[in-house]
Amino acid sequence: MDAPEQPQLYLITPPVLDPETFPDRIARILEAAEIACIRLTLATRDEDEIARAADALREVAHARDIAVVITDHVLLAQRLGLDGVHLSDAARSVRAARKTLGPDAIVGSFCATSRHDGMTAGEAGADYVAFGPVGASALGDGSVAEPELFQWWTEMIELPVVAEGGLTPELVAALAPQTDFFGIGSEIWDAADPVAAFRALIAPLG
Repeated sequence: MDAPEQPQLYLITPPVLDPETFPDRIARILEAAEIACIRLTLATRDEDEIARAADALREVAHARDIAVVITDHVLLAQRLGLDGVHLSDAARSVRAARKTLGPDAIVGSFCATSRHDGMTAGEAGADYVAFGPVGASALGDGSVAEPELFQWWTEMIELPVVAEGGLTPELVAALAPQTDFFGIGSEIWDAADPVAAFRALIAPLG
């Protein structure tokens, strides 16, 4: 039996970023390891702010052939020349986003801890589903996406899966055989040295 492939790495931006300085911050992460995709996830609803951040991020990512998706803003994904959208409402918007963005765009779906939502998202045309948080969190109702969910998914479903939220080196080691991507965000951006935090987090992957 072949050894499973190593999971790929998927970066999630902080909710607030400075488009002047963030490209340099993220470029240092991009130099530390191969990144498959970057998700622009901002707290602001200001279109101009989002556009400035997207322009800065797209430039640094596309220069390295890294896809960029944006959380929820389907029309902005199209307008700003991004590669797709990451939907935070489980399977509800997948079909509409796919219709708007077309067959070549990336459409991802965050399904929290719900196996049912993940399967529904896949049937509606999602390219991947994300489950989380995988670590203890006070966010939401405190539910955690358990390793058993990822194990079942990888055994039963072909659609790629992302493990995200509350990652630790121990969880990365435990989930590596059972996930296709690790979604990494606040675990590194909240650290004094994001590159060092990133290296420590992915160390179990070799």
